[in-house]
Amino acid sequence: MTCERRTLEAVIYEREPPIARIILNRPDKANTKDATLVQEVDACLREADRDREIKVVILKANGKGFCGGHVARWGPDENPYPDFGDTFEDLYKGTADLFLWPTLYLWEFPKPTISQIHGYCMGGGIYLGLLTDFCVASADAYFQMPLAQSLGEPGGHTMIEPWLLMNWHRTMDWLLLAPTLSAEEALEWGLLNTVVPRDELESTVEEMAQKLARIPLTTLMAVKSNVKRAYELMGMRVHLQVSHMMTNMVGAASDVQQRRSELIQSGLNPRDFIEQAAPETSTD
Repeated sequence: MTCERRTLEAVIYEREPPIARIILNRPDKANTKDATLVQEVDACLREADRDREIKVVILKANGKGFCGGHVARWGPDENPYPDFGDTFEDLYKGTADLFLWPTLYLWEFPKPTISQIHGYCMGGGIYLGLLTDFCVASADAYFQMPLAQSLGEPGGHTMIEPWLLMNWHRTMDWLLLAPTLSAEEALEWGLLNTVVPRDELESTVEEMAQKLARIPLTTLMAVKSNVKRAYELMGMRVHLQVSHMMTNMVGAASDVQQRRSELIQSGLNPRDFIEQAAPETSTD
């Protein structure tokens, strides 16, 4: 089957039945999630869902890493989130449309998904990287959720970590202490399916996708639906929506706004801001 390739503004969509690939393509911006990238990923998923010849979707990225998270700062002539508006009401609706519903759709997407992760997978990039059905990372990959320590936010708008980790001690560690996990550590924490050398990442993911595609599409969707309904019966979908409400309320607090202002004034990205703020260890 011939590979059809379409380049959009922020992603590339490849259709090679029975496999489709969504490729994050903002390498000069660390593949950060502005409104355009989020909307284009969501649109490509919906296209793949309607395509009867597609059984499996691979989510991957160009550049040095997978995804650097949400856009944390921008210039006076830029607006990565044009629908956030100037009021709390606009912000609440805008963040739901950008950070809640597309995340839930990735979770509920009927066909199997595989993330192919290399380099950094940070902040809001975690949702694209770790909410897929299969997560494969190269040995050079690393993971961090820096939002509480940097922006003062309680994680992303959809707190998937309690459900990914099923361990509240590690969840608290991840969200509040912001450790940087290597690929092997992420595997040990249960966040990944497998870790492979960088030069084997592409072939490993493609082989996994081809193996999945041998199964009838109806069976693939039935297994996925049953697994997802089990988590939803435990309350996952409701919890993710409550998480969005909580994040918006927390963002209006004065101490959180002060922390956000400190990050912006520092001129650093969230990861570097955390490292700079860390107290020096005494050698006495």
